[in-house]
Amino acid sequence: MIKRDDITKLFKTKDNVLIGCPQCLSPRLVRAGVQHLKNKKAKQRYKCNECSSVFTNALELKEESSFEVSDLRPEPEMNVDDIIKYRVKKFKIKNNVQEYYNLTHVNIKIDGVIGICHFGDPHVDDDGTDLGELFGICDVIKNTEGMFAGNLGDIQNNWVGRLAALYSQQSTTAKESWKLTEYFLNKLPWLYLVGGNHDVWSGDGDPIEFIMRGNTRTTYANHGVRLNLNFPNKSSVRVNARHTFKGNSMWNSAHGVSKAIQMGWRDHIVTAGHTHVSGYQVLKDPASGLISHALQVASFKRMDEYANRLGLDDKNIFNCPVTIIDPKYSDDDNRKITTIFNPYEAAEYLKWKRSQK
Repeated sequence: MIKRDDITKLFKTKDNVLIGCPQCLSPRLVRAGVQHLKNKKAKQRYKCNECSSVFTNALELKEESSFEVSDLRPEPEMNVDDIIKYRVKKFKIKNNVQEYYNLTHVNIKIDGVIGICHFGDPHVDDDGTDLGELFGICDVIKNTEGMFAGNLGDIQNNWVGRLAALYSQQSTTAKESWKLTEYFLNKLPWLYLVGGNHDVWSGDGDPIEFIMRGNTRTTYANHGVRLNLNFPNKSSVRVNARHTFKGNSMWNSAHGVSKAIQMGWRDHIVTAGHTHVSGYQVLKDPASGLISHALQVASFKRMDEYANRLGLDDKNIFNCPVTIIDPKYSDDDNRKITTIFNPYEAAEYLKWKRSQK
């Protein structure tokens, strides 16, 4: 007679001898139905959890040692059913997050015209960055009603690995870099923040995500965000902001962003940073009439030893362009979005637009 021990969950004979798999000698068995014999009797069938063999001739595991381990090794992994349940739950969580970032809805709570300053790569800790210019624009945004801000990535150099040696070539230490980064992030109520390649080098322990942990207004994601701005008059504008879009051209510095629009992104504003060059193009979807503005934004890092060593041309025309949005116009009207390359001029224009009734 074979019985199952309620504690160890193992099968034993009436003489309290373990039975096991005849193939691998493992005692980890489960019942697998019965086998009907010709004499109309049924014989218990077992399945081995180790080698998956199915058999009826279970082997008695005779004691051949002068000692035994009182407790068998616990199973170090979840069983298959628990793994599947966990994976299904984990997928639902990841899928919900992905759907959120595919198009994040943002409700604009003020009436009328607004502006969005799209900050190119700040690199706040680099000696080639003019912090006076950077924080001066932040002050303009704070003092201009209806002006919002977004950042396209690479807030600091964040040298890691073998690149950490480059900290010796800048006057700002790694600790000071994070102080500047935190100050910059808390300077404005950001509409969006994109994690660039320098930012994602931090890995899973992302300090920027930690700094922004209590901020429920800002949409922050590595590589890119896509927003649907909903205005009080029921109009909407989509902003597709990434650190970079695939594609380069020696003839068109906005090629990657323009290509993204032509290959299918039907958004009002499509913008990117990363390459430290400026470029601008306006395109129209002939099917819907939607006018899209392609903005390749340069960096606040105006002096770059890497670019100097490679002999790269200075193509920094603007590093913080502003898109002025007038929600009363339709998608095919060229007055709906006006792009101004200088944020100071844009602030004056926005004040004038908002004063018009």
